[in-house]
Amino acid sequence: MRILVAPDKFAGTLSAVEAAEAVVAGWRRHAPGDELTCLPMSDGGPGFVHALGSSFDGELLSVSATGPYGARVPATVLMDGKTAYIESAQACGLHLTPPDQRDPERATTFGVGELIGVAVDSGAQRVVVGLGGSATNDGGAGMLAALGAEAADDLRSGASGLAGLGEDSHVDLTQARRRLADVTLVAASDVDNPLLGLRGAINVFGPQKGITDERKPAVDGLLERLARATDRSVADKPGAGAAGGLGFAILLLGGSREPGVELIAEALGLAEWCSAVDLVLTGEGAFDHSSRGGKVVYGVAQAAGAAARPCVVLAGRVDIGSRESRALGVEQAYSLSDRVGQQQAMADPAGSLADLAEHVAGQWRW
Repeated sequence: MRILVAPDKFAGTLSAVEAAEAVVAGWRRHAPGDELTCLPMSDGGPGFVHALGSSFDGELLSVSATGPYGARVPATVLMDGKTAYIESAQACGLHLTPPDQRDPERATTFGVGELIGVAVDSGAQRVVVGLGGSATNDGGAGMLAALGAEAADDLRSGASGLAGLGEDSHVDLTQARRRLADVTLVAASDVDNPLLGLRGAINVFGPQKGITDERKPAVDGLLERLARATDRSVADKPGAGAAGGLGFAILLLGGSREPGVELIAEALGLAEWCSAVDLVLTGEGAFDHSSRGGKVVYGVAQAAGAAARPCVVLAGRVDIGSRESRALGVEQAYSLSDRVGQQQAMADPAGSLADLAEHVAGQWRW
């Protein structure tokens, strides 16, 4: 049999690359003669560059950038011809700071702007920025500042700097736009929320970064001030609220938003791979109702369905029934937690996933 293994990351335990390798190892225990192809996937969040870099040839530029609280952090820019791929989480991700040390109103996207600058200086004519997993809520102010934006008052490099903007301030984007004049800028994200309001960056995603209910109105107000100082109409566009408003800054500079899964699927030739195999395997940490909202599993299942190939999910946890799974295009979903227990799955995620893959191979070979 020919098998395509195209999982997302298992958040907090396995990268997409590690998950794919574990599935292949387990499957081969049962069927060593099968032809397995690894195609790690991403929706634009953490692991975006790693997943792409593992699947096609490109130049990896090892650099450093300003982290969410000012310290330098390692990062990678993937150059594929004249296209550069950047993972915003490498510069401003939640994972860069322990939970008890996070300061979400001070965290900055300045390093993301630095990475875009590296890509442009390296000759990129198209820069794709994967959004997701950010610790920031600065509306992309840090990124704008790194690229040359200036304000009449004070546009420092983080959400706290937004407090320096007066009610009637104006942010001059001339230098930042000039820097990117010959560059196509793309935000890869599964998030279509606007910047402000009940569905905005702060009210929906702020709590997971540490914004308390009491502080939500104040921080949302700071983003409102930034929007008025730049272009308020952009704040309402789908995706402006991604990554604490980083999507807003990308749109301000003339960029566009594309669903991360679709962008990566096209870059990796997912449709063609699905047509060339007998069975498609995918997976993620939690397979639930949210999986439909631009997530990897749903994107892979749709591609498999278009090629008339069955799609099977291996997940850390499965929280929907078989009827709902089939509605998403998934023939069957298997849960690590149900098979080995959550404690064992967390203690040895790769080994547990390999064991599950071995079990699935015994049921899905023909």
